[in-house]
Amino acid sequence: MSLRIHVDVVSAEEMIFSGEADHVVLPGESGELGIWPRHTPLLTRIRPGAVRIKLPDGGEEFVYVSGGMLEVQPTMVTVLADTAIRAHDLDEARAQQAKKAAEELLQKRDSSMDYAKAEAELADAIGQLAAIKKLRGKH
Repeated sequence: MSLRIHVDVVSAEEMIFSGEADHVVLPGESGELGIWPRHTPLLTRIRPGAVRIKLPDGGEEFVYVSGGMLEVQPTMVTVLADTAIRAHDLDEARAQQAKKAAEELLQKRDSSMDYAKAEAELADAIGQLAAIKKLRGKH
């Protein structure tokens, strides 16, 4: 019997994924993280991007996260995402439109605008587009 790790991906709205996995790969604050069973405990922020969950049957589950926190224990991984979207629910046209709108807002340099919000929206749109591109490369 091979080792497994339990994975929970939770957003503010709902449980997105809960189940056993061989390993998980996700966008950590300092770069991509690979988490395997018996991993050293870890607590870190995550960046916008794709969470790739390698399932015991050989399949993969993909979830886009816009950021949040990751907690790793030797037998459990918990992703507490600000926003989480199942891969099949990602909308490339909407992400492109959001990216364009955020870029235009940042170019205006209006003193009344919220730069942090515009930058966060741009990072989210770029993260969704990167996740979509990564998913297309897998299928």
